[in-house]
Amino acid sequence: MDRTLTLLGIESSCDDTAAAVVRAGSGQPEILSSQVLGQTSLHEAFGGVVPEIAARAHAERLDGVVEDALAAAGVTLDQMDGIAVTAGPGLIGGVLSGVMLARGLAVARGLPLFPVNHLAGHALTPRLTDGIAFPYLMLLVSGGHCQFLLVKGVDRFVRLGGTIDDAPGEAFDKTAKLLGLPQPGGPAVEAEAASGDPKRFVFPRPLLDRDGCDMSFSGLKTALLRARDALVADKGGITVQDRRDLCAGFQAAVAEVLAKKTSRAIEMAGEELTALAVAGGVAANKTIRANLESVSAKSGIPFIAPPLKLCTDNAAMIAWAGIERLRAGISPTMEFVARPRWPLDDRAPALLGSGKKGAKA
Repeated sequence: MDRTLTLLGIESSCDDTAAAVVRAGSGQPEILSSQVLGQTSLHEAFGGVVPEIAARAHAERLDGVVEDALAAAGVTLDQMDGIAVTAGPGLIGGVLSGVMLARGLAVARGLPLFPVNHLAGHALTPRLTDGIAFPYLMLLVSGGHCQFLLVKGVDRFVRLGGTIDDAPGEAFDKTAKLLGLPQPGGPAVEAEAASGDPKRFVFPRPLLDRDGCDMSFSGLKTALLRARDALVADKGGITVQDRRDLCAGFQAAVAEVLAKKTSRAIEMAGEELTALAVAGGVAANKTIRANLESVSAKSGIPFIAPPLKLCTDNAAMIAWAGIERLRAGISPTMEFVARPRWPLDDRAPALLGSGKKGAKA
């Protein structure tokens, strides 16, 4: 399908209320607008995202964000070729808010509606920004997710491995909390680590002694807690330099684990890859990115990291995923439900267990 397509995307899976308009024709796709309203100020007093507060904020803000996205793009709903919306996974209250709005708009304007897996939005972003061909390896590394995905097609994903407990972003946030640093924890820990000695505290590199590319970061966080407590017991507290060195050691351990597991994932892919791509907020960490670039260079494949604003949660990636589905001949549908859990590769064993609602990841 070569005709120009313009889609509205809606994203509300966690604590970012977002809408975007993306247009794609025969050349480079264009993000006509991308509006994102964060909720940091609403949750900062609680030390993390409160699902009920997030859901209420989405319900209050979604209409306005969609209106702003359309206005910024200089288009109307009647000029859309369809609507794409995050249908999961995520905090169910927020996902439902976005789905209900998207469904109402689609019915009112007679537009095709494309339910999109939030993780697929991240995984397909390198095709929006860099136009890479399939297959490629995607490392999705964020506050809530960490997976190695072999991206073979618009709707064909093979999970090669992932974290069996805390995602790296979650571990960074918890580390920041343990050390009295502000949230979000990733940038705070990285800033402290810049002036720290990564060799003073030697933290474990979990699961490096095992085959495959599954990862674990919960024990690493516990090791940091013990190191902090030992300093407190010995000196009655920790100094600024202690904190910097703890952060540097923690960051070095995460970076090494991600790099070595990425190297294994490239080997496990078993086919010629067009690129190693990375997405998610943790991809902004300079030490982690440098290690991944080194792995990519040694493997002889290009390294692609979309701009940070497209690595974190946004609706442009959802609109683009809708365009990809439309071009691939995947039919739109109103017959879908919002899903708190939705693995991209439903043939792979559940990383985090399963329950009545299905596999978590």
